[in-house]
Amino acid sequence: MRCARITVPLDYDKLDGKTVSLAVSRLPASGQRVGALLTNPGGPGGPGLLLPLMLAKSAVAQRFDVIGVDVRGLGSSTPAVVCQTPEEFQAERSDSEADHSPAGIAAIESKRKKLADECVERTGMDLLEHVGTVEVARDFDVVRAALGDDKLNYLGMSYGTRIGSTIAELYPTRVRAMVLDGGIDPNSYMIDQVAMATGFQHAFDAYSTACATTPDCPLGSDAAKATDRARALLDPLVEHPVPAADNRQLGYRDAMNGVLNSLYNPGQWPGITKGLTELAQGRGDTLLRLADLVAQPGTVSRDLQHAVLCTEDERITDRARAADLDRRSRAAAPIADDGHGTDQAPLDLCAFWPVPARSHPHVPAVAGLPKTVVVGTTGDPATPYAGGVNLARDLGATMVTYEGVQHGVFGEGVACVDDPVTRYLVDLTPPQEDLHCPAAT
Repeated sequence: MRCARITVPLDYDKLDGKTVSLAVSRLPASGQRVGALLTNPGGPGGPGLLLPLMLAKSAVAQRFDVIGVDVRGLGSSTPAVVCQTPEEFQAERSDSEADHSPAGIAAIESKRKKLADECVERTGMDLLEHVGTVEVARDFDVVRAALGDDKLNYLGMSYGTRIGSTIAELYPTRVRAMVLDGGIDPNSYMIDQVAMATGFQHAFDAYSTACATTPDCPLGSDAAKATDRARALLDPLVEHPVPAADNRQLGYRDAMNGVLNSLYNPGQWPGITKGLTELAQGRGDTLLRLADLVAQPGTVSRDLQHAVLCTEDERITDRARAADLDRRSRAAAPIADDGHGTDQAPLDLCAFWPVPARSHPHVPAVAGLPKTVVVGTTGDPATPYAGGVNLARDLGATMVTYEGVQHGVFGEGVACVDDPVTRYLVDLTPPQEDLHCPAAT
């Protein structure tokens, strides 16, 4: 890959003011070049520079220069959003935040307010006020122009689909081709906690059903009892972590992160089986290793994620609503219920965020937008399939449906999806309307 920096305004209303340096990578097309394909892996806060390497062996990389971008505030782009030191973040992993007594709630909220204050102290309000999706969409148009393309080719996954729908609204006539995988409904907030909880429970149910057919399943042969069996292993970790490799311990928070993040793709399910089998034996090696995979430097920036979601998603400051949301989320995903719920819940970090909320979910106005493609997975645990359907409707896009349980599918080797979507990117022939692809076997 080749790397470069592109300078953009911090504030697009002050073009002569402070600037941001975007880190950009390019994997040159290996065959006859169509143009540049800008990409975003999601998040918010997903690192983008290495994403082209994930597509290096695909048909897309033969015909396009695949472009990766660390969006403003992230990774190698400067300045960066910084709220915690790596040491502070690692220390936080051992806190389950399960105590929902009045004293426990007060302690959790005090910690969250302190984190918000540290985000301001370590980052500065100037940057925190200008890392939103609209700024990122404008940045991508600058990158397109710097690369010399008159029209934009774009591939966005998960949160990257919100960037895509924003680009479509800001610059509909500058789009050549756009593929959005794991779509977020533009007329809703990005995070619907109950819907996401429901999605992860369904994914766990699919995992446990598959596990039950194997002789060594740690949850037994009755999938209907799998959630209870899993909780019997996981919930005690709130009070009693278990030993793991390198003189470390596995606590509840890391264990749940290891399980839930492994539900994103069936290829990761064997790790859950191994981890729960070890846990039944009093060890936490595999689950801690799985948690490390999503907590190590270079993965999703939680600092930038806070900055984007707390400014653009629904901000709940009413305690009754927070408690109701906690109850409904636990009911929707009993696998993630630590068993310590009360009739109260702490306000989350966003209730203390210093930047005013400014997102207004709406149906985007996209007159002049050419035909785009939305890919949705029916059992997507993180971005519900219905959101992708609504996104396709609002953009007038062709919908490609994959009948499976995973988060995102394009580029994963499913020919029924990859072949027609790649053909669309290359020659602008969209897939047939309402294309349905069966789960890979």
